[in-house]
Amino acid sequence: MPPRRKRVAKPKRPGLDRRAQSSRLRPSSGKSNRAAWRQAAWPGWAEEPGDEVWQGCERGELVSKEATMSSGTKGGYTARDIEVLEGLEPVRKRPSMYIGAVDSNGLHHLLWEIVDNSVDEHLAGECDRIVVTLHKDGCSLTVSDNGRGIPVDVHPKLKRPALEIILTTLHSGGKFSNKNYAHSGGLHGVGSSVVNALSTEMTATVHRDGHEWFQRFKAGRPTTTLQKVRPFRGRGTAIFFRPDDTIFRKTTYDPAVIRERLEDMSYVHGGLTLVFNDEVRKESVEYLHPDGLLGYLAKLVGDGSKKPVTEAVFTADREDPQGKIGVVLRWTEATDEEVRSYANGIRTRGGGTHEVGLKSAIVKAVKNYLEIHNKIPKGIQLTSEDIREGLVAILSVFVPEPMFQGQTKEKLNNPEITAQVDSLVRPGLENWFNSNPNLADAIIGRMVLAARARMASRDAVLEVRRKTPATRRSTLPGKLFDCLSNRPEECELFIVEGQSAGGTAVRGRDGKTQAILPLRGKILNTESLATAKALVNQELRDLLESLGTGVGERFDMRALRYHKIILLMDADSDGNHIMTLLLCFFFRHMRELIRAGHVFLAQPPLYRIAVGKEIHYALSDADKEAFLATLPANRTPEIMRFKGLGEMPHQHLAETTLSPATRILLRVDIDAQLEADKTFDQLLGKDPSLRYELIMSEANLISEEELDI
Repeated sequence: MPPRRKRVAKPKRPGLDRRAQSSRLRPSSGKSNRAAWRQAAWPGWAEEPGDEVWQGCERGELVSKEATMSSGTKGGYTARDIEVLEGLEPVRKRPSMYIGAVDSNGLHHLLWEIVDNSVDEHLAGECDRIVVTLHKDGCSLTVSDNGRGIPVDVHPKLKRPALEIILTTLHSGGKFSNKNYAHSGGLHGVGSSVVNALSTEMTATVHRDGHEWFQRFKAGRPTTTLQKVRPFRGRGTAIFFRPDDTIFRKTTYDPAVIRERLEDMSYVHGGLTLVFNDEVRKESVEYLHPDGLLGYLAKLVGDGSKKPVTEAVFTADREDPQGKIGVVLRWTEATDEEVRSYANGIRTRGGGTHEVGLKSAIVKAVKNYLEIHNKIPKGIQLTSEDIREGLVAILSVFVPEPMFQGQTKEKLNNPEITAQVDSLVRPGLENWFNSNPNLADAIIGRMVLAARARMASRDAVLEVRRKTPATRRSTLPGKLFDCLSNRPEECELFIVEGQSAGGTAVRGRDGKTQAILPLRGKILNTESLATAKALVNQELRDLLESLGTGVGERFDMRALRYHKIILLMDADSDGNHIMTLLLCFFFRHMRELIRAGHVFLAQPPLYRIAVGKEIHYALSDADKEAFLATLPANRTPEIMRFKGLGEMPHQHLAETTLSPATRILLRVDIDAQLEADKTFDQLLGKDPSLRYELIMSEANLISEEELDI
């Protein structure tokens, strides 16, 4: 962490007494009078030729050219240093402000922006088919719909075609009022223009008014005028774009991510047909689910192999001038809780006020039913987590004026929607329980079992006290090379592979804030183990003792000794395997650490490339080849491949992987819990057929050069 700045008192102006400091009187006009006033206020003031005084300040304040110069900066800080970004320049300058990041999530967000615009046409009742095409290069896409088509007539005020304005101007569009769109996901008027700004090429083809219209763009600017191509019967819009590879880390789209998103949308918008054409794999799939949220719930339960507690499903929906709400839910025998929420058709992965209303309504309904029917179990206090364990729920709301958190729309912040969802779900669920007492008893029995399991696990888990000066040495594992600091917010724990790598890391670390925990070989596979059985493994016990939080019921985030837990493994298949085992342990048994943003992946280099005095590090073979391709033919590089962290000089490890100033860390996040659950089950579960299926389906995507054999 940077050193804390010392507070320094601001010095008084030299020679200026208190009365002169507080004076706000304007001096008499005239240069000689002004000079006399300045000489009285600051003895030693030298009148420079051409020195001018601006008297336009309020309260008679005087500002000279010299007074506008900052004494602590080179050349000063003046109006010339103020930049004004025009048009779409702010988007290209700071893309993360508009799409969240320039990683894979940000890349796919470009597609969602265009698709959401087409979905808004569906919500307006003007579109029932959307086609997404991933082209052969894997980097460019076309999104087409059969909606009304973007307007192409000339805007009466700006004197430019509406199509050009929408695609090149921030905060432009037809969704700022309810005139054309009663419910929509795009209310900021920046989506399409942001995609345009971050693309090396974009084309818009519009069918409306009896003709086909076409215009081409590059990096947010039109490269052609709007052209009337030919007469055309029909309507719709097709947007083609290719993301800018100078902005994004990589521009290759993941077909699986696109398929999953489109399928989810087809359930949320029952009756809307979504087609995905994958020209890379030469595949095409069509999604149409008139059964809507009910079909979606059945899919989530089936895909998760979750056994339902009852066959009945609770549903509730309401539509009024305030908006539209739809809820489906059921309890299963699974041990996790899965709630998917949507606002105006957009997945709100961060939840929001609508999801808060749903969760609180469920807990209130269950507790009211238990109290009214005197069914509160003796000796057991049901918590909110017990009540919602095994719950699978889908919530979809449509509001006229959604307040999303940021342009990525991860979270809904409308305060009024909490009460609206609560007033629909709570009485509805209570009535459902009252009308189906046998069903209610089965569900409540499931909750009681969850509570008993929680209470039983409390006695089987370990609790490690937080580090204190008196106990830190006696309670920590002997293999831990601890750091000196007692401030968790600045402390980092590097979990490394083996004693050799541990020794290198210890020599290269900052001993004040960085601790090193070497693990011996591959840890236990905890995918199918209870927490108590997992902690029989000595390596995992050492890890838990080092962290200090405990697990299970006695998990205490406040006792965490390191706010960055960094997995540092070799950049090979064995290192990836160990990293996967550790991620599985955190996901299954200490998920709170991931959700709180404390788990990171280090990115040690695989190659060191020296070109003269210039040094470059490559994370992978692909990174190495990409760099070598940029070298002139007359430059001969010296390439060193690191066999492992233990073989790497500690200076190189410190420079590339340990130092906060130069390293790259990847934060581990749970983007979709169900998909993460399926992935760990597939990779590490007991069923080998799942791994065989994965190998057979993905083997063609791996080149021989990528095989580590």
